[in-house]
Amino acid sequence: MAAPGKLAFFRLPPLPTVGELIKLYNLRAEKHLSQNFLLDLRLTDKIVRQAGSLRDAHVCEVGPGPGGLTRSILNAGVSDVLVVEKDTRFIPGLKLLSEAAPGKLRIVHGDILNYRMDRGFPENVSKPWEEDPPNLHIIGNLPFSVSTHLIIKWLENIANRTGPFVYGRTRLTLTFQKEVAERLTASTSSKQRSRLSIMAQYLCTVRNCFSIPGRAFVPKPEVDVGVVHFTPLVQPQIQQPFKLVEKVVRNVFQFRRKHCHRGVEKLFPEACRVEMTQEMMEKADVDPILRPTELTIPQFRALAEAYAQFCTHEPSLLGYEFREELRLKNLARQRNKTTDTFTAKPTGTPPSSQQPC
Repeated sequence: MAAPGKLAFFRLPPLPTVGELIKLYNLRAEKHLSQNFLLDLRLTDKIVRQAGSLRDAHVCEVGPGPGGLTRSILNAGVSDVLVVEKDTRFIPGLKLLSEAAPGKLRIVHGDILNYRMDRGFPENVSKPWEEDPPNLHIIGNLPFSVSTHLIIKWLENIANRTGPFVYGRTRLTLTFQKEVAERLTASTSSKQRSRLSIMAQYLCTVRNCFSIPGRAFVPKPEVDVGVVHFTPLVQPQIQQPFKLVEKVVRNVFQFRRKHCHRGVEKLFPEACRVEMTQEMMEKADVDPILRPTELTIPQFRALAEAYAQFCTHEPSLLGYEFREELRLKNLARQRNKTTDTFTAKPTGTPPSSQQPC
């Protein structure tokens, strides 16, 4: 019995181990879904501790699988857990956990990429963006195949304050391949500095918590795993639309070993590429011979602001993609070759891609 004046701390009753549930329901990790089970509850407890105190918290767990991490979350004193699981095979085991924790575990059979998390929790969970984060967390041992796509989706949600971030600065504690975890948290000039580094760090405080050796998972993946914690910033370090920032960062990093102006060039059509690139670098006051990995977030902010000015004067520029221009040129060249095979007469000027400038 709990001591007078104190609330009893919920603990799950004795249950079959996760390993026993896997055998009971004849569960196997599907390679094509990048599934790897974490059976050691000491490690799942350690992941949950990275989220901070979960006492009376609301938690959304992504891809619970056989429920190892779910048990650790439930034992952390949460108010309730919403699990989103795509794989039908895991639902019976999760229902067993739900019965052992009455009123604390809700199960959604669906794809997290499509699930409307903004409808998953009561409105009173919300906190104004400028205040402390709400007592709401996203936790998950993410399948490698969707982890990067999912974090980019959530970063865009953070920028727009949509999805799980309608409740405020919802925190995330997630697993990634160790290399991806290192990219997300890489500092300026480090080898792992990448597009993900900028996109995550301009919107969040990002912490690489610890690594888990691959041998801890069943089946053992070929790589180790990193646990990363995200807390959205009150003010993003770059005050431009997410898609514009992502386009600038993506173009700069496509030539990560070359000077940064090489990537900036690809933001502009060939007809005006040289002049506009020079003007953009001067507007941003960024040294064009720096490598992409050497650029700081304030320098990316300056580049994004300079590019936004160009897009204000020529809105179609934002939709320009140099690969599409290249594809159309190659297509026109092939048509010319085909035409020349049948006629020696001039064929006129081939259709060209739209040139914003």
